[in-house]
Amino acid sequence: MVAEALTIMFWPESAYGPTNQCIGLAAILRDRGHRIVFAAESSWAGKLAALGFVEELVDLAEPAEGAADEDPGKFWTDFITETAPEFRKPTLLQLETFIQPTYQALIDGAKYCEPRLREIVAEHRPDVIVEDNVVLFPALVSSGAPFVRIVSCSPLEVPGPGVPPAFSGLPSADPAQWDAYRAEFDRTHRAMWTDFNDWVQAQGAAPLPDLEFMPRGGTGNPAANLYVYPAEADYLEARPLDDSWTRMDSSVRETDADYVLPAEVADRPEGSALIYLSLGSLGSADVALMQRLVDVLGATRHRFIVSKGPQADRITLADNMVGEQMLPQTKIIPEVDLVISHGGNNTVTETLHFGKPLIVLPLFWDQYENAQRIDELGFGVRLDTYGFADEELTGAVERILADTDLRARLAQTGAAIRARDGLRVGADVIEQVGRQHTR
Repeated sequence: MVAEALTIMFWPESAYGPTNQCIGLAAILRDRGHRIVFAAESSWAGKLAALGFVEELVDLAEPAEGAADEDPGKFWTDFITETAPEFRKPTLLQLETFIQPTYQALIDGAKYCEPRLREIVAEHRPDVIVEDNVVLFPALVSSGAPFVRIVSCSPLEVPGPGVPPAFSGLPSADPAQWDAYRAEFDRTHRAMWTDFNDWVQAQGAAPLPDLEFMPRGGTGNPAANLYVYPAEADYLEARPLDDSWTRMDSSVRETDADYVLPAEVADRPEGSALIYLSLGSLGSADVALMQRLVDVLGATRHRFIVSKGPQADRITLADNMVGEQMLPQTKIIPEVDLVISHGGNNTVTETLHFGKPLIVLPLFWDQYENAQRIDELGFGVRLDTYGFADEELTGAVERILADTDLRARLAQTGAAIRARDGLRVGADVIEQVGRQHTR
């Protein structure tokens, strides 16, 4: 036990990625003797209390009938399922038809739950408040408690003139299309941002940076900023950050259950590899895409572990595959030879943490820049998610598995990332902010 326990409040976005990111940090802080309060969207009922955290539930909209029985993160799973056709568009066109509506949905949720968050803060009086989301919830920065921001998307969420714009997936070495993308972001987001910034200030928070939906801090709240990305893939040389920022090279939670490889994939023919396929909790809601991947990969000699996601009962696996709706990803990745992923930040950083190569098929949000970064750094391959030919996917699998130099380089990279112990780096920052508040 610590000499004086802090009360630390977490407010993650309802999706699995940010919530799991916060669970990893919170578990370390809990084990140090601190009291952890999770404000969580209501579909997480019971999931966080079971981990030893105080659980306070929050609705992001008027609850629908039967909402109490929803799966965790169902709010965003439904949203992604309904908007999946937008993912076939170029990223420039997605700005108006997907990115802006997604921000608007988040803003609507922030406005709806502001009174409830103020109640939770007033009841628990946290020593530090941690938010992992892409829009600000003003109740968290206007209470008097210090605030820590977590960026668990790509670090391009924090913009700069020397790096590609967020969500674009444009190459780092060729800025030819950057300005056009930024201009379209301004056109499609300016009015919404202005309304949101006015509302944020009306709730007692400071103005937001221009066309950004979260504060940066540096001289006030946030008292500290954390972001999750390995040094080997970071953009710091092109877009420096001030001293309020701390990089967590990885954030691999230690709460996943153990995983025993099923005999169907543990006993593999000579020359076959073990591959993990996951499009994340949101991307896997696109059943047609998941089934196509399964069908193409099912014709290879390799063995696969498949995270089937919320539509698991609608996905038929091939004979060379095993899978479940949810899997303990952090226990599976160390056992495989290759990861095929949507490019979500958690999966990308966890894969590099364990020194494995990637094939990335991005769908939305920061997945495009993660896919581009993996490809341009040579850590794997980016494919056209809806336009790839069967032989492009199977050919990429074979090339990566045969590239012994890449596998050796990534093994060294993974060892270096693990040695930097990003999860505890982040926990230390949160703890330090809380200690300064209680002095």
